[in-house]
Formats: sequence, structure tokens, C-alpha cells
Amino acid sequence: MTYAFAAAGTGGHVYPALATADELVSTGVSRDDIVFFGGYRMETEAVPGAGYELVRSDIRGLRRSLSPDNLKLPMVVRKATREMEVVMRRRNVKVVIAFGGYVAVPAARAGSRIGATIFLHEQNAIPGLANRYISSRTHTSFVAFPEAATRLRHAKVVGNPLRPPFVSFDRGALRAQARRRYGLADDVIVIGVLGGSLGAKVLNDVTARIVADLDPGEIAVLHLTGKIHIDDVRPEAERSAVAWRAVAFEEEMQHFYAAADMVLSRAGALTVSELAATGTPAVVVPFAAGTADHQAANVAHLEAAGGCIVVPEGEIDQAAVEIQQLVADPARRAAMAEAAAKVGRPDAASVIATVLREAARDH
Repeated sequence: MTYAFAAAGTGGHVYPALATADELVSTGVSRDDIVFFGGYRMETEAVPGAGYELVRSDIRGLRRSLSPDNLKLPMVVRKATREMEVVMRRRNVKVVIAFGGYVAVPAARAGSRIGATIFLHEQNAIPGLANRYISSRTHTSFVAFPEAATRLRHAKVVGNPLRPPFVSFDRGALRAQARRRYGLADDVIVIGVLGGSLGAKVLNDVTARIVADLDPGEIAVLHLTGKIHIDDVRPEAERSAVAWRAVAFEEEMQHFYAAADMVLSRAGALTVSELAATGTPAVVVPFAAGTADHQAANVAHLEAAGGCIVVPEGEIDQAAVEIQQLVADPARRAAMAEAAAKVGRPDAASVIATVLREAARDH
């Protein structure tokens, strides 16, 4: 009996899938009983690197601009569906779960053809096109945010599956080790800056302005720049009188959150879920050009709870003001941290894995 996971393209799709698969393994499911379907992007390294088989299909997403390539998409989807169906029958797949993106549709169609039970997980508050399309054939549509529950059939709000360190996150226990990891003193206030896996130039630029107004020795900055921006930011950080640590990418994000007293970030689905799971007060700047303004929707629930402050990208200078006010107000930071933690759902992977096991057993 095999569980099939469809996840491709970005970390927002792939990492929740891996967290759920790892949870299945932790409950006794063999890694050999899990197969991933994807394409040729980040999953080509992340999935085999985690010890799972990856079956790749040459399929791409619908282009949102007018393009002749869109005319070829039905044929491409049919071909991928046939290929996935062959593998699923050979592997005796009983349960399929799609995590959005361009592989979700053929995976769900192939699973339906072989009589598997179909699930999906939507990471964002505004569901993607693929998940909206396949939700009618799913047993359950797991969603990360309440806003998505009204847009998909058979929806259940569970949160975003996060890696195990976030499930048992304890800032107090990790803090000293995390500060040493980045060469930061124990007695300074640390501002974390996070623009997503690729970084965000607008946040990098405003960070430089924030640093210019900081008091050296009392405040430090831990800055995840993104790999494409590190060479621009690091020289300036090294010249600064402020302890400004520029890091291209952090694989073990629990250390970043443990070291930070507050965070300046984008509003990617996983980032918002991590902020809540770790109880980290934040100033959040949603990506203005995101599809259907989905980043603003992602963070709406956290903002309403009082766990973060949202600054529109067009008013980016206000982010610097908000950060300075939080630096000066530890009581407000503590209240925001408590509010964020109350809406966190760090057990999402466990909830989903339990349902998948039950479906496989009852198939």
C-alpha cells in the first residue's frame, strides 16, 4: 500500500508535503510506501534529499498571460495523468494528497481513475487554480487559514504542516544556542528580517534604513537576505557599527526565530504559519504583486488576532517606524507574541497524517 504526494514548484508546496510525509514515517509508515510526484524544480533535490522516491512529469502551469502554450496544456495534462496512473497502479496507491501547483490536477485525476481516496492541502488563504479545480473530487480539503475554507469543498482548517522543530518550539530552550549560531550577544534586542527563500529587495533596502537609526551595542539585526541578494547586503552589513548578520539562507529556521525578538517579513503562507507557531511578534509587508493579493489575505487572520502589524508595500517606510516602536515597547512585543501563539497550529502535519492513515486503513 502506497501514499502518493503531489508537490512541485516552490517551497510553499514542497515543504508542507515533506512535513506530512515525515509525520507518516514517524508513526510507522515505511518511506518505501510513500511516492512523490513532481516536476523539475526545487523538488528534484528536496524530495530525494529527504529520502523519498520522486516521479517527475514534464508538466507546467497555466500561464496567466495570453500564450499559445496554454493551448497545449490539456494535452500535457492528459499525458501526465496517464504516466502517473501507471505508476500509481504499480505502486498500489490507495491515498493521494495534492499540495497545489501544476502537478495537482493530473495526480488527482490519476488517483480518481484507480479508485484512490483523494485529499488536498491549500497553503494560502486564497486557493490556487489547481486546488479549486480538484476540490470537487476530494474526500477532504485541508486548509491553512479560515479564509480558504469558504472557497473549497469539504474543507477542514488545520494550518500549514511544519517541520518537527516548530511543533515542539521552545524559544527559551533554544535562544542561547541560536544566538551563538549567529554570533549574537545574549543581552541585545534582535530584529529578524525574512523575505522568503528568495529574499525581498524591498525589505533589504528598508533594513539598511532601520540599521542607520539603531543604537550599536543594544540592538542587532539577523537578516536572511536570500541567496540572490547576499552579495549586495553583506558588504554593507560588515561595515556597519551595528551587529548586522547577513545570512543568505537558513535551512533550520527554528534557530532564526529563537534568536529573534521580533521579525520584519513578507506574508508567505509558511512564514505566517511559522510566526504564529513560534509566537513571534512581527511587522509584515505583503508582496504587492502577488496573485489575487494572496499574501495580504494570508496574514489577515494573524493581524486580526493582534499577532502582527501589517504595512502595505507602498508605505514601506512605515515599517521602519513600526519596528522602532516595537524595539522601545517590550510589553507590546510580549502581548503580540501571546496573541500570535494563540492562533498557531503547529500540529497540522499530525492531524493530516492521522486522516491519511485512517483512509488507507479503511480503503
